[in-house]
Order: sequence, then C-alpha cells, then structure tokens
Amino acid sequence: MPGDRLQQAMQRVLLATLPGLLVLFWLYGWGLLINLLLANATALLVEAIVAQLRRQPLSPTLRDASAVVSATLLAAALPPYCPWWLTVTAIASGLLFGKHLYGGAGTNPFNPAMLGFALVILMFPQAMTQWPAYGLDLSATFAQFFVPDKAPDAWAQATALDSLRINKSLTVDELFASHSAFGHFGGRGIEWVNLAFLAGGLLLLQQRVIAWHAPVGMLASLFVVSLLCWNGSGSDSHGSPLFHLLSGATMLGAFFIITEPVSGARTALARLLFGAGVGLLTYLIRTWGGYPDGVAFAVLLMNLCVPALERFAARRQPAVNP
Repeated sequence: MPGDRLQQAMQRVLLATLPGLLVLFWLYGWGLLINLLLANATALLVEAIVAQLRRQPLSPTLRDASAVVSATLLAAALPPYCPWWLTVTAIASGLLFGKHLYGGAGTNPFNPAMLGFALVILMFPQAMTQWPAYGLDLSATFAQFFVPDKAPDAWAQATALDSLRINKSLTVDELFASHSAFGHFGGRGIEWVNLAFLAGGLLLLQQRVIAWHAPVGMLASLFVVSLLCWNGSGSDSHGSPLFHLLSGATMLGAFFIITEPVSGARTALARLLFGAGVGLLTYLIRTWGGYPDGVAFAVLLMNLCVPALERFAARRQPAVNP
C-alpha cells in the first residue's frame, strides 16, 4: 500500500474509533484519556528510538500513523485504570515484538496491538481483570495510575463475560437482574461501546477503507456457533448470540483489529475464512478457555493461519486490493 494511501486510511480508522472512545470515556471517565495519552506517547517514543537505531528518517515512520492506530486500539482494549507501567509495557512490547522485530511497518505477521495485549494478560493477569464499576474524578484517576496503592475492593468488578463463565448456580435471567456487570443484552455499558464501534466500523465500510469479508465472517461465525451452543437461560448457559455480539471487544475486533491490512488476509475468500476462524476461536476461548474474552488470542492464532488461507484462496479467486 503506497505511503499516502496508508496515511489516509490510518487517519480514517482513527476518526472511526471516536464513537467508541467517546462512549468509553462516558463510562469510565479520565482513565481512558490517560491510557490513550500514555499509549500514544510510548508508541511515538518506540518509533523514534527504533528509527534512530536503524539510522532511518523519523518523519516517514511517524507520518503513516500505524503506530498511533495500534496504540489507540490497544488503549481502548486495556482496563481504563490499569497501572501506567502496564500500558507502557503493552504498547512497547506490541510494537517491538509484533512489528519491528520483523522489519517494521508492512512486514509484521502478527497484529501488534493484540500481541501487546496478549503479552500483558499472560504476564499480569490480575491487573488485567481490574475493570472499574464507575469512573473516578481527575485527582483520583492520577492517584490510581501513578500511586502503587491498591484500589478498594468495591472499586473493581468482574466483567459480564467473566461472571457468566464462572457462574455455576444462577440462571442467566438472575445474573442480568442481580449482577451490576450485566446490562440489557450484554455487558453493562459495554453493549453501548460495541454499538458505537459498530457505527464506526460501518463508516469504514461505507468509505471503502476496509472490506466487508473479515467482519462479516467473524460476526456470522460468532453468531452461528453461539446460537448452536446456546442452551437457554439455565445456570450452565454460555450466553445468547446477542450477548456475545455485544460483550467484550467483539465489534472492536471485527472492524478495527482483524481488518489490519498487513497481518490479515488479502484475498476475499481468505478474509472471510480468517474472520470466521476468529469468531469461532473467540467463542471457544470465552466459553471453555482460561480468559473471559478471547479476541486477542483468536486473532493471533489466525494470523498464523494466513499463509495457508491465502494458498487455499489463491486457487479459487484473484487477490483484491487491501
């Protein structure tokens, strides 16, 4: 993809994230903004250091905005009040091990944002589960980020996906009625975040920044497998299709993560299969895995399958422009 075209595409992607980021800010307050600032500052610093070490000009590296997009998407996926070092570690490791280790922009086989997310959730699982029940004021936000004191127990809660996964006694209806993490159809507040990212994703489709194949493949696969495995509202239920579509990072993953042009598939059929694989793996990890939301791991596993998908699709149809 030519540099100018890549820059324009990245700018449109950033613009399309605004609805989801605004809803996240409405839910969690200043924590999201500080996460965004930390992630983007770290991304720019990493890009500058790598360019200096490679003795490359800095301006082309920063102008394509790919690092800023990765930082923004990763900040949106992290808990809004996670410690500052967690955000810095996630974006630095994602860019270094998911992008620059393989030669920089245009050569990365893994999605940098999801690699950074997966690394920190493996290294610091407890910190990655501290999702707030409400936002904090600005002074309390700075204290939460930069003072090592632990937050009060009442401040954090399990997400809807985690609560459903570990539930053994309550029916789904009882969970929705009694647990503050549940909203009308999905996670409380997170269902609106997913709808906002859906709106941003539809804007990207309308402007032809992304192709429809991967998002449709992921959402259709997640819907079908959750429908087939849905066993009503009993205590052993895995959740309805609508619950899975409107919880976790579903829409962020469908429209902003798996459509990344370098680590994703490049032919129409391969994109469709890539998205379907992400949807299936997301459900399997959510339901039977050790982590409540499986989007990051599903994307990374399907990144490994891209060469095989491309070979399979190449026999059936020509490549399409990313």
